[in-house]
Amino acid sequence: MKIWQASNGELRRVLEGHVFDVNCCRFFPSGLVVLSGGMDAQLKIWSAEDANCVVTFKGHKGGILDTAIVDRGRNVVSGSRDGTARLWDCGRSACLGVIADCGSSINGVAVGAADNSINLGSPEQTPSEREVGTEAKMLLLAQEDKKLQCLGLQSRQPVFLFIGSDAFNCCTFLSGFLLLAGTQDGNIYQLDVRSPRTPVQVIHRSGAPVLSLLSFRDGFIASQGDGSCFIVQQDLDYVIELTGADCDPVYKVATWEKQIYTCCRDGLVRRYQLSDL
Repeated sequence: MKIWQASNGELRRVLEGHVFDVNCCRFFPSGLVVLSGGMDAQLKIWSAEDANCVVTFKGHKGGILDTAIVDRGRNVVSGSRDGTARLWDCGRSACLGVIADCGSSINGVAVGAADNSINLGSPEQTPSEREVGTEAKMLLLAQEDKKLQCLGLQSRQPVFLFIGSDAFNCCTFLSGFLLLAGTQDGNIYQLDVRSPRTPVQVIHRSGAPVLSLLSFRDGFIASQGDGSCFIVQQDLDYVIELTGADCDPVYKVATWEKQIYTCCRDGLVRRYQLSDL
């Protein structure tokens, strides 16, 4: 993994230690620490200041495909090809439990604060005191077996299960009850947790896999396997295309204030500057 100075593209740090591919990485809220997951089934925490790997979590039996940070980051969640989602205690580098065992690869995970109207159920056992910030949180799992599953993060109880048109690749929360999930055949489902049986809407712009979804301002940003990347405003009539990737998949989108960053199979990280929309 490489850490770049965003303003000028200067390489600042190289984080080395994973074996095989690194599938996902993100900063903790502090901006000083990085969480990564790899095909070596390891989850690692790094110092962005000196590039040291400070913690390695082991326990998954397959590659880690996505992660989520709970609150300020004392706990994190991982989703893996082994079909499990796990909750980890960063301070003690220990697994606090298997939140879900899906029997199918978990391609995407998201954690969100639940609206008061949503019943998340009660935990069967008293949660460990090492669990911090899991109450009133939902965990969303995008699965290879066409299932999108939502659970109470603390309760481990199911909230809903939705069957899509194809494998789910990615998911994100838009609010305390609205969420998005993208499939391998190009569908973006918008669901309301309070009545998840029927989608609020399904957006389909091409048959290319939806690879990344991110809440942004009043809408969201999506990227697909055909190189398309676009911003959808809340009324959904208004779409801004981010150009530059030519037919190569745009794997991931990240934002910081008015900047949007994309990473593409062509080996480039692109930065877009948005004026006031």
